[in-house]
Amino acid sequence: MTSLSVGVVLCLTGWITLYTLLCNTNGSRGFEWNCRLVTLLHGILAVCITAYIGYVEGPWPFTHPGTKNTPLQITAMVISLGYFIFDMGWCVYFRTEGPVMLVHHTISILGILLTLSLGESGIESCAVIFASEITNPLLQARWFLRQLGRYESLTGEAVDVLFVVLFVFMRIVVGGRMLYCELISPQPRFIIKCEGVAMYVLSWVFMVDIGRFAYRKSQSKYRRWRNQHRSAAVNGHDGKTD
Repeated sequence: MTSLSVGVVLCLTGWITLYTLLCNTNGSRGFEWNCRLVTLLHGILAVCITAYIGYVEGPWPFTHPGTKNTPLQITAMVISLGYFIFDMGWCVYFRTEGPVMLVHHTISILGILLTLSLGESGIESCAVIFASEITNPLLQARWFLRQLGRYESLTGEAVDVLFVVLFVFMRIVVGGRMLYCELISPQPRFIIKCEGVAMYVLSWVFMVDIGRFAYRKSQSKYRRWRNQHRSAAVNGHDGKTD
């Protein structure tokens, strides 16, 4: 446990150092811009490592939940734990996130700590990290596009659609299958299963917010199209009258 604690501290220090360097070299962009750059880097790094764990190193999380943690699984969890602690502290200090996101960070931190302390179920934790972080670059891209004034474009539309599709597929469909395999398997401990249920319920909370966003956006686009259609019809009628 001592080596794990040292690893977490080193990773936390690394994320803080990276953020500090970005603020010093890119200060004109603001604190949130640089924090989101760190978030983007963590998302890409976490997805790459956990994808290798799940698809190359193994074991397959759907068939072998509750197995002993491998060194690479531990590395992936330690890196993400350091990041989540950093981001949690940043969000609390700057008060940028609501209670749902803070609960998500808290559950993620506790879940990784639990998996590391038990020495098992690392493959499930890495699968959850993969499913959670695979949509993160798209979420950050959406924010950056807004800041640059390019969100209302074809690129912004593509980012939104891809984000919603990936979120539904990875968090709800694949996540539901993963939770089912976790619950019916006798191998994972009960507390790990409870953690899985909590994460899946939280995914549905996010899904409700995303559904509301998608509905509002589709309604706005429909109203805009209807107004344009009416304007075109009126202009066409006026043209024939003249």
